[in-house]
Amino acid sequence: MILSNKELETIVDTTDEWITRRTGIQERRIASKHREETSTDLATQAALNALDMAGMEPNQMDMIVVGTVTPDRQFPSTACMLQKTLNANRIAAFDVSAGCSGFLYALSIVNDAIRAGSCKTALVLGVERLSTIVDWQDRGTCVLLGDGAGAVVVTAASDGRGILSTHLRADGNLWDLLYAQYGHEYLPEVLKDVDIKPFHLRMEGNRLFKRAIGCLSSIATEALEHNSLTSEDIALVVPHQANLRIIQAMAGNLNFPMEKVFTNVHKYGNTSSASIPIALDEANRQGLLKKDDRALLVAFGAGLTWGSSIVTWSI
Repeated sequence: MILSNKELETIVDTTDEWITRRTGIQERRIASKHREETSTDLATQAALNALDMAGMEPNQMDMIVVGTVTPDRQFPSTACMLQKTLNANRIAAFDVSAGCSGFLYALSIVNDAIRAGSCKTALVLGVERLSTIVDWQDRGTCVLLGDGAGAVVVTAASDGRGILSTHLRADGNLWDLLYAQYGHEYLPEVLKDVDIKPFHLRMEGNRLFKRAIGCLSSIATEALEHNSLTSEDIALVVPHQANLRIIQAMAGNLNFPMEKVFTNVHKYGNTSSASIPIALDEANRQGLLKKDDRALLVAFGAGLTWGSSIVTWSI
């Protein structure tokens, strides 16, 4: 279902105007426990879409890595459940928990495996059902989050295209700025179809906001300098879609005009590890990424974790 800001006004003390002005978010998608919308279901559809675009079959994969903090079960992993639905048996499959940076952490693992020669082709996904861990009485967080999944196919290449580099960082000293806490009871009637989990999200928004801007700016700069590139060499920046003001501040620090920064946070809200692959798919389908274009990917999330990657588009 689509949950608009107007509908959120009936759940918590907030307004459409406040949410839009402070975050850029206008609506978000919410998965239902009464439809085929588990994390595995969402991941399956995203994987099939990516495979179709790549012109490949599941049995051509050597590895599946899924970034998520909202798996269907504590174990087995969402990646193994996805492997079953795809019938891509007897290959490596596992999840990565790195908050909103999960997709870039997964991408880095696959890139390293390909470069080491232990893998030729892999599925990399981000999938979240954040609605299952939202405290729907906390107006500071419930307005931000949504559900979704995205996927990419990564394969070995010798033509210079693909992943130029990945850069990952973490600071566990700041874990308490964004974390999950046990206890979850309240669910508004309009969201009765949400399959809530026995814990909920806690966030210290103001400190996290400032930290996110600094970390995103620094890790993006690191990727550019590592590859001897400038902002003029990048066709499109695809950031984690957490908050429009964070994205705008980061773009300003890096001297990127917003015309070169892809955003869809207004439609989906913060979908954590799913946000970058969803944005990549939409940017590609809108013709914003062309063969040999360089894209800069940046993310920041719970842990705290953050990361960046520069990719030469190959399709």
